[in-house]
Amino acid sequence: MIYSNILKKYWGYDSFRGIQREIIESIGAGRDTLGLMPTGGGKSIAFQVPALAREGLCIVVTPLIALMKDQVANLRSRGIKATAIYSGMRTADVVTALENCIFGDYKFLYVSPERLSSEFFLLKIRKVNVTLITVDEAHCISQWGHDFRPAYRTIGELRRLFPGVPVLALTATATPAVVSDIQQQLGFEQENCFSMSFGRKNLVYVVRRTENKEQELLHILRNIPGSAIIYTLNRKKTKEICNHLVANNITAEYYHAGLAPESKDAKEEAWKSGRARVMVSTNAFGMGIDKPDVRLVIHTDVPSSIEAYFQEAGRAGRDGNTAYAVTLFSRADKPVITRRLSDNYPPKEFIRNVYDNLCYYYTMALGDGLDCAFEFSLGDFCKQYHLPTLQTDSALRILTRMGYIEYVEEMEYSSRVRFIVDKEGLYRFRGLPADYELLVNALLRNYSGLFTEYAFIDERYLSRITKLSRHRLYEILVSLASKGLVAYTPSKKCPVVTFTRHRVLGSELRFLPEVYDERRALFAQRLSSIVNYVATADKCRSSLLLEYFGEKDTAPCGRCDVCVAARRSTVSDESHASGIAAVEALLADGKLHPIEEFDKLSLSRPALSKLIRHLCDEEKIIVESGGVRVKH
Repeated sequence: MIYSNILKKYWGYDSFRGIQREIIESIGAGRDTLGLMPTGGGKSIAFQVPALAREGLCIVVTPLIALMKDQVANLRSRGIKATAIYSGMRTADVVTALENCIFGDYKFLYVSPERLSSEFFLLKIRKVNVTLITVDEAHCISQWGHDFRPAYRTIGELRRLFPGVPVLALTATATPAVVSDIQQQLGFEQENCFSMSFGRKNLVYVVRRTENKEQELLHILRNIPGSAIIYTLNRKKTKEICNHLVANNITAEYYHAGLAPESKDAKEEAWKSGRARVMVSTNAFGMGIDKPDVRLVIHTDVPSSIEAYFQEAGRAGRDGNTAYAVTLFSRADKPVITRRLSDNYPPKEFIRNVYDNLCYYYTMALGDGLDCAFEFSLGDFCKQYHLPTLQTDSALRILTRMGYIEYVEEMEYSSRVRFIVDKEGLYRFRGLPADYELLVNALLRNYSGLFTEYAFIDERYLSRITKLSRHRLYEILVSLASKGLVAYTPSKKCPVVTFTRHRVLGSELRFLPEVYDERRALFAQRLSSIVNYVATADKCRSSLLLEYFGEKDTAPCGRCDVCVAARRSTVSDESHASGIAAVEALLADGKLHPIEEFDKLSLSRPALSKLIRHLCDEEKIIVESGGVRVKH
């Protein structure tokens, strides 16, 4: 009863949906629990309600900053104390958030998995009365998951700090093998999994075969109204497709991981508000985005796994109304998909060569290098050693999983500022515009030691307290630097390579089966499954997807392109059979009948011609100059 009261009090709902109640009661009984809930299945309520029913704090581990911010804002709007710690926050804000969790009666703390490896975080969090640990996107902890992230393994630190606290793991995509591995990795005392059907009755799956994808995109968007997401695997193509749509009077934005944070925020807001109908993106967009009225998700490139496809397609129709998930497939796609195996898992000898060249690149001697970190340019490295970019990027990721290096594709470095003049010199500098004075005062009030050393600054925070845009902040700081008042280094993102072991020869690298051979075989299996999905023309799309996730013998959806084609074929076959019967009945008297008499059968001329050709081929009738008769 207490759970229903909480649901009604904070969310206004009279009853739970799907398996929410079963999960909540399992957690309420103190049992480690895994919940498999498709996108839009109400995952947040499954952990928020039991957390509110218990004394203490719920830690929510998620890799999605956008989701953290949205859920914290949502909880606060309901009068529930919640906070989040994520990359880019000032140290003072992190300390404040943790102190609030210790003393401020907070109910929810959202953190990234990487935060769990921080000694400072672990030192502080042990003082908190933690009552529940929730792991979102839990498939990331499984080495057999399609989106495995090593940082998720640090969740074990929380289990050791809070051994009696139950863990709730949640995911929308997991095969039976991943389900088992998640529970093992999180140290479940016994298997305990609740699952909803992965079926989405309102979502229509379509594979459209076309050799002109740009034209097909326009055709689909002009025939299906509403908000849309278009996924492509290439950053460059996001902009190209976006420009193509805009040129054809369809409002659109493009999005990928390489964009500046403020640009991402602006594009996302334009799409969410409806100013842009279409978002063209790589897979960097969509997770944690709460927009229930997406009517259409289109994949211009076939994803590398059914898990990835199902998750992305599932962002359509979260409001329960009819929506479409369309994949465009051409004859040229199949060899491209097949090449992804060698692109993602290049030969071992190639990986050894990349490792040796990386050591040469940084002039690393044998036995040296442990914990040495360097900014890294993939383009420069590949150019210098004449290496293919895609395979080299994959080799660096595999070397990371092997434990020889840590390759971070985009390490964010915060902006930093130091005053070059002393305090007296600063005060002697007269005539600064009002917004300059506003920013200088904000810097002096919020950061200490600026006259003696660099301080990392948070432009978002400064923008909020000064009411100046981030672009204006940048302009002012550049101007102050040109005037000789400050030294300013803007924020930047760049790849970083860290050597996590002493350098060895490439020939000495050890390829453990679970790091390379087994994962390569699994990737090949996933590619085969997605190729089978798009190439199949005789089995319901929805049934194929559900079968992949372990749901057998499901009924055809009746709405996908395969089911519609089968229904049309059946109707056509029935019409053909009835037409033949009508022709044979007319000719049953054995006489010669003029062709005009067949007009009485209410058949179109093309259909009639087809039927007569068929009966001639079967040698059942003869066509003569005067008409048609039965062959005796």
